Amino acid sequence: MHYKINTYGCQMNVHESERLAKSLEKLGFTSTEDNNFDIIVFNTCCIRDTAEQKILGHIGKLKKIKRANPKLIIAIVGCMSGQKGKAEELLKKYPYIDIILGANNLESLENAIINLQQKHQKTICVPTDEKPEVIENIEYTRTSMPNAWVNIMYGCNNFCTYCIVPYVRGRERSRKPQSIIAECKSLIENGYKEITLLGQNVNSYGNDFADKSIDFAGLLERLAQIEGDHRIRFMTSHPKDLNEKVIDIIAKYDTLCKNIHLPIQSGSNNILKAMNRHYTREKYLEIVSKIREKMPHCGITTDIMVGFPNESEQDFEDTMDIVNTVRFSGAFTYIYSPRKGTPASEMEQIPYEIKSNRIQRLIKLQNQITKDLSKNYEGNVYRVLVEDIKDNGQLCGRTDCGRLVTFSGDKSLIGSFKNVFITRSQSASLFGTITEDK
Repeated sequence: MHYKINTYGCQMNVHESERLAKSLEKLGFTSTEDNNFDIIVFNTCCIRDTAEQKILGHIGKLKKIKRANPKLIIAIVGCMSGQKGKAEELLKKYPYIDIILGANNLESLENAIINLQQKHQKTICVPTDEKPEVIENIEYTRTSMPNAWVNIMYGCNNFCTYCIVPYVRGRERSRKPQSIIAECKSLIENGYKEITLLGQNVNSYGNDFADKSIDFAGLLERLAQIEGDHRIRFMTSHPKDLNEKVIDIIAKYDTLCKNIHLPIQSGSNNILKAMNRHYTREKYLEIVSKIREKMPHCGITTDIMVGFPNESEQDFEDTMDIVNTVRFSGAFTYIYSPRKGTPASEMEQIPYEIKSNRIQRLIKLQNQITKDLSKNYEGNVYRVLVEDIKDNGQLCGRTDCGRLVTFSGDKSLIGSFKNVFITRSQSASLFGTITEDK
């Protein structure tokens, strides 16, 4: 029996697909990349309407395949499934779906498949508890060696007016620090070289502990002290919660990557307030200043939304000004799309042609900044984790500050750290040669 998992959305979803894979393998399924599968799982995203429509299009194409092979199991899981009323809507439109699980119900996949095979019963299990119990010691079929993801918390308490995440993933729940440390130690002992800590807002880690015995800075420090040649990243940070204590810890330890993803979303105080982001542009710039003061070469990346309801031309220019001021090493830019059930969906919307014009201007500006910053890497040596080999036979990996580097070498080097001399740059990409120099 073969399984196929189609994953959409963020790194959290990618990691959760590793969990789904382990559940399927326990039942005797093996992975396949072709169309010869006995079960297909859609691990879904609903953060933007374009993602949801893409997923629904792929589900619709399965109708003919299911008709030709009635034993095919179709499972829809993750964030999209957890929206209020979505399970019923999916079954009505696609009655050939067999299993529907929310993002907080993934542990039910094994039993759902068994019930379907033995009792011919469909399973619909979507979130009903806003703060479900945290499950420790989850098993994964990891697919990203030498990198690994580790969840440190789940859910979100922020309720940004445009975001569906708190409604489909529930409130913030932190994992036990000893469980996180043990998992990271095990990964490092088994050869993993880079661990990315995951959470909707990692800076809130530990806020839900009754004894307040540890916070995110404390967790980072404990992980940084694990023996072995490795490094640690994390995402995502919320500007309202990233404090100087965390910045100091990152600056202190070489094992903590000097790379911070800090979504600003908008450079306008009017829009930030309407988004319910709980910080101002001035506060954001203050955080960036502290990062640059203590880690001058730290890579700062961000998320920027264009076209939020009632965004004026001046609001957009405020965003462009922030981009010019901070000079992000990279930015994920996107157009706002209404999400049913969120406050922003009820606000006055902006015509698409205005959104389109603004996103193009923003992308053009950020691309030029990234290109200019890339020039600064030329002629210098950086320690790079060799992560993969491209189709053209070139190796690739990332610097401590998160920049992608391509260089020549044998694939046996994957999983090792190498010093790479940067010979040239092209937009966001760097190119170099392995050297013994430091």
